[in-house]
Amino acid sequence: MSSVRGCCRLSWLTGFVLAALPAVVMAQPQSRDRYDMPRQQMVDDYIVSEGVNNPKVIESMRTVPRHEFVRPDLKNMAYYDQALDIGYKQTISPPFIVAYMTEVLDPQLTDKVLEIGTGSGYQAAVLSSLVKDVYTIEIVEPLGKRAASVLQRLGYANVHPKVGDGYLGWPEHAPFDKIIVTCSPENVPQPLIDQLKEGGRMIIPLGERYQQVFYLFEKKEGKLTQQKLLPTLFVPMTGKMEELRQKKPDPAHPMLVNGSFEVDANEDQLADNWHYQRRSQLVDDAFAGKKAIFFENQEPGRMAHMLQAMAIDGAQVHKLKVSWAMKSADIQEGRAPQDVPAIILYFYDPQRLPVGRVVIGPWRTDEPQWTAHSEIIDVPPTAKEAIMQAGLGGATGKLWLDEMQVQPLK
Repeated sequence: MSSVRGCCRLSWLTGFVLAALPAVVMAQPQSRDRYDMPRQQMVDDYIVSEGVNNPKVIESMRTVPRHEFVRPDLKNMAYYDQALDIGYKQTISPPFIVAYMTEVLDPQLTDKVLEIGTGSGYQAAVLSSLVKDVYTIEIVEPLGKRAASVLQRLGYANVHPKVGDGYLGWPEHAPFDKIIVTCSPENVPQPLIDQLKEGGRMIIPLGERYQQVFYLFEKKEGKLTQQKLLPTLFVPMTGKMEELRQKKPDPAHPMLVNGSFEVDANEDQLADNWHYQRRSQLVDDAFAGKKAIFFENQEPGRMAHMLQAMAIDGAQVHKLKVSWAMKSADIQEGRAPQDVPAIILYFYDPQRLPVGRVVIGPWRTDEPQWTAHSEIIDVPPTAKEAIMQAGLGGATGKLWLDEMQVQPLK
């Protein structure tokens, strides 16, 4: 099992291989991958340092050209650890999430894997060198066709794409040794349970639209055993699952969940309902209640933060009152001026494209005692979703946060 705490093949041997070739071959012009250095840096900074330790997974992440799977205008951002828009309300997952899910799946060279949600094709490409075959399904036809074209062009011959509803799985090729689901249903679709091989593994993000958790399922004697993993955030599973979805968020009443940080169901010192947590833990030193979230970072530029998303209708909610309590110590900017402690709200339109960004703070000076704060911010009228980021950012020092709330002002 992975040891990752949270909260998508031979490049490093190139020098050795070339040194072993005859001189006549060495004299030939050598192609250069200008993305190789940022790709290696991505793996070092965002994957290895965050706890992924399966060497085969790491090597695949070092090799697969993520820039080939993003939009041309976003290639300069391909090796940042963030989701990127690929159109049709879909995204390519952050590299850490891809590596984490792959490691938890425990891929073997003899495995036949089913992926639900091809998206850009990047996750399938990462799995390609680690398993025998990848069968991948995408419900959005233009995305499915584009991913198939990219995968074919790059030579991933053991990846078999299909356009269809992932809820139904791919019964013609069942059973599968492993299933990886890269979109979020409320519950595990029964066809996927049926198509998982006895002894097989499935990793899937389950939950409501903005409150999801990774679960690892294993099939034993025809039944699934489950292990709850990290909070996360994925685009919803559509098609048949959307018809069955029972809980839908109310965009007229945006809210934060577990903003008091009292809930830790796994008892792992990580706050429930907050995803992508970095360098944080729950502590007993609280402004109110028993728990607060504590961030500590000693390496400038290394992220120390947490995220939570919510539905919000900018046509109904014109302003938000954001409240929180905090204290801090030894605060220093990171590598860049923007590497400072803050609360940042990112707003997105119905197509999940960015329409606004509001920074509360930043907090460049120490605040040694617990203090309550609030600020009223404007909501873009076209906003339909928001993501809150809170923490040290890339700054160094210590930061405590508690009693975080958002209140809509109509």
